[in-house]
Amino acid sequence: MLYWAIVFLIVALVAAVFGFGGIASASAGIAQILFFIFIVLFVIAIIARAMQGRR
Repeated sequence: MLYWAIVFLIVALVAAVFGFGGIASASAGIAQILFFIFIVLFVIAIIARAMQGRR
């Protein structure tokens, strides 16, 4: 999922360089959403791993 966030970030940066504002903002928004989902899942995985290790 982090891969897709980086891909959309790169698409947003390239679109911004060439002046496509709508595509750039949409891609940046998608990248931001995917990044936050990745962070939440990462934290959940760390907590699950910590709880599993205590048993």
